[in-house]
Amino acid sequence: MNNKWIRGAIPALLLHCSIGTVYCWSTFSGEISNYIGASKSACGWAFSLAIFFLGMSAAFLGDVVEKNIHKSSLIATICFSVGMVGTGFAILLKSLPLIFLFYGCIMGIGLGTGYLSPVKTLMLWFKDKKGLATGLAVAGFGAAKAIATPVMQFILNKFDNNPAPMFFIMGGVYFVMMFIGHLLLRKPSDWVEQHAEGGIKEFFATLGSNFKTSFSNKTFIGIWLMFYINITCGLALISQEKQIFNTIGLSVGTAAILGTVTAIANAAGRLGFSAWADKLKDRNTIYKLIFILSIGFTACVIFTKGIVNGATVPVLAVICVALLIMVNAGYGGGYSNVPTLLSDHFGMKKISSVHGMCLSAWAIAGLTGNQMATFIVNHVGSAKEITLSNGATTSVNPEGYQTVLYVTCALYVIALIISCVMIPKLNNKEKKEA
Repeated sequence: MNNKWIRGAIPALLLHCSIGTVYCWSTFSGEISNYIGASKSACGWAFSLAIFFLGMSAAFLGDVVEKNIHKSSLIATICFSVGMVGTGFAILLKSLPLIFLFYGCIMGIGLGTGYLSPVKTLMLWFKDKKGLATGLAVAGFGAAKAIATPVMQFILNKFDNNPAPMFFIMGGVYFVMMFIGHLLLRKPSDWVEQHAEGGIKEFFATLGSNFKTSFSNKTFIGIWLMFYINITCGLALISQEKQIFNTIGLSVGTAAILGTVTAIANAAGRLGFSAWADKLKDRNTIYKLIFILSIGFTACVIFTKGIVNGATVPVLAVICVALLIMVNAGYGGGYSNVPTLLSDHFGMKKISSVHGMCLSAWAIAGLTGNQMATFIVNHVGSAKEITLSNGATTSVNPEGYQTVLYVTCALYVIALIISCVMIPKLNNKEKKEA
């Protein structure tokens, strides 16, 4: 049973395919707001809180993961499952604060520890193909949306769009999956490391030391900023994806199919970009490539006003779809390459702690990415009613979505400059293994 697939890859997929369903929020957010009688924008803060607590729990509990992956994976299993089931009860009670507590805070802690727990283990099992290994697990996080969305929609339909039973059922399923992953997860027997034991005082002392060491390092700050910008831009566009599909005149069925395509692109980017990075002398080259492609596709839509004109000029609609596919792929690729890029620069001994600190960028981006896009859409241009192919009407703001691209393009340029200036080139001899 001491096998890299059984002890590394399979438990990582079980954990990440469970917690990755956080990105299914748009599948049931409307049903939640309708059932409890709150606005969709108010309910949306539950998702933002989940992402915030994901990043911050990873930052705070990185050292716990470093010392004991069994404790951290069990924490992840319990918190995520309790968060899911608790959200179901909160919906039945029609309590938005309780939804914030269970979906945002408790489930968010499960997300952060669950995301971090298998990463170092995978890199230890797959020493020669770290990118492929972490990409495989993180691809599971991205693919979870494509896998779970139709299942969740089926359950919602069975219970007349009452989302509470869905949370009860899926919470039970994910508990079983994650608990099996928790039981299987093991580091290689030949990996020896020592950690100082201690209580709360030592925990906060170590946390402060990790924070100071990380954020006083120019290379770490550069990687943190690249990661933050990539997530912010990704969330800004992905959060408006469905509305952009409606704006450029796609039918409801086509938009649904493309929603699955972009989810697959997200997962493929996580696996493809990270596997590709294994073959490069410098993993930072992947980030440069992601930012250059993102700038190029964004610029094409900006200069052609693709979102504004896409409904009348089909080729521009195709360009808009290509942009969203690229953004999803780059968004995923940015995630999967962070731990391996950090390990190249800082070594494997403290990678969970350093990676956890870097995931704080995800927490901040979770509060700024989609909220930034929403602010722009609400304040630039004007909304108009359109009729969809199924006869339903919806409100869109083409000029607002188009304006979001100006901001994301500028941010991608800044990220490219950071990747060229702040991240030093490393050859194979310079990469830190210990």
